[in-house]
Amino acid sequence: MNTIAAIATATGAGGIGIIRMSGEKCFDILQEIFIPKDKKLDFKDVKGYTIKYGYIIDKKTGEKIDEVLVSFFRAPKSYTTENMCEINSHGGVVVERKILEQCLLNGADLAEPGEFTKRAFLNGRIDLSQAESVIDLINAKTDKEAQASFNQLQGNLSSELDNIRTELLDVMSDIEASIDYPEYDIEETTNKKAINLLNKIKDRLIKLENSFENGKILKEGIKTVIVGKPNAGKSSLLNTLLDEDRAIVSDYEGTTRDTIEEFINIEGIPLKIIDTAGIRNTEDFVEKIGVEKALNLIKDADLVIAIFDCSKKLDDEDFKILNLIKNKKNIILLNKFDLSKKNTETINYISNKNKNVIKASMKTKMGIKELYDKILDMFKKDELNMNDGIIITNMRHKNLMHKAIDNISKAENCINANMPIDITAICIKETLESLGEITGNNVTEDIINTIFSKFCLGK
Repeated sequence: MNTIAAIATATGAGGIGIIRMSGEKCFDILQEIFIPKDKKLDFKDVKGYTIKYGYIIDKKTGEKIDEVLVSFFRAPKSYTTENMCEINSHGGVVVERKILEQCLLNGADLAEPGEFTKRAFLNGRIDLSQAESVIDLINAKTDKEAQASFNQLQGNLSSELDNIRTELLDVMSDIEASIDYPEYDIEETTNKKAINLLNKIKDRLIKLENSFENGKILKEGIKTVIVGKPNAGKSSLLNTLLDEDRAIVSDYEGTTRDTIEEFINIEGIPLKIIDTAGIRNTEDFVEKIGVEKALNLIKDADLVIAIFDCSKKLDDEDFKILNLIKNKKNIILLNKFDLSKKNTETINYISNKNKNVIKASMKTKMGIKELYDKILDMFKKDELNMNDGIIITNMRHKNLMHKAIDNISKAENCINANMPIDITAICIKETLESLGEITGNNVTEDIINTIFSKFCLGK
């Protein structure tokens, strides 16, 4: 493979910048542009996992570009299993780009997004599920999501799937023996052994597939939609939850016309908070689009926080909102409860019709702690368990797991219906193929390219 180089740190000013190279000519290129403090240093003798101090220079002019530390990693004990180095420079766009330019001018090619991790996969250091966990770990928004991603990077999921594949291959060997040697009349014994093992494997796969519900919450957050009429206090609630003036708050109705989305973290539970346009009948074309968006978001929400102005009587629009959220997980805030003027009829009606009602004031932050407690109670932290360290957070994995379960069920049906044993074998082979796609044992180049295209440069 060619030698690749890229900036591995985020764009912008910082204390340290890292430019990494990987490939057969890595150290040859480095020798052209790096002057170590020990000028007698022979790069061929440098051991892996060591750091050398010196300067990166412009090869043509000999001018020093930056004072650096270079980390050396020798094949096969590196991230990519190839010769690698990481140039630790001062942070900053100009310095990092000048060093990268020297790497490219002296023989390296610019790495594609995710190409370092892709090489780690292609060279057999990690499997595809571990590679995917790298980007999940980088994008993690909570401690639990990071933990789930790290567990997958460590190979917990891969190990479980390898064990399942081994057991399925054991079943396949018995089936193939039964097909190849029909004179020994071992089909009945093979079927009994197969049905018992397939049942156990299916239970394990179902447990993994079901963990996706928790995994989806960890990865995407609880989709939480804030709804209410104009001026009910939706944007004020968003600002309070974020502890910043993210949304415009004014006395004019219809200020919020589009959705505003932000993430918050409540004791390890991630919430994707979406502020919406006030729900009302309006002739304003733009506001009408915003209202339609709000109505559609309610349908897809994991949680709806509905805000009502408890100083006013309920009207048709309030009843419409109550009807829209009645079959959703919801919390109702009776806002403006700090005002001396409160409508008893509104308070009593809503309190009698719903169990998750909180008296609140966005002005005094009354009810915010109760809101947090209610959310924690509805999405108990303990329920977001790590399933003994294995949890599915990737939709691709979940879909392939579902296909594997479906094929095991077909294999069981074949056995129970006394169908020819070679048909059972076909179903088990398809199960093995689905599981192999998760770990990358049998996966198309298009899928590999699609997965790694989501990575950032330098990873």
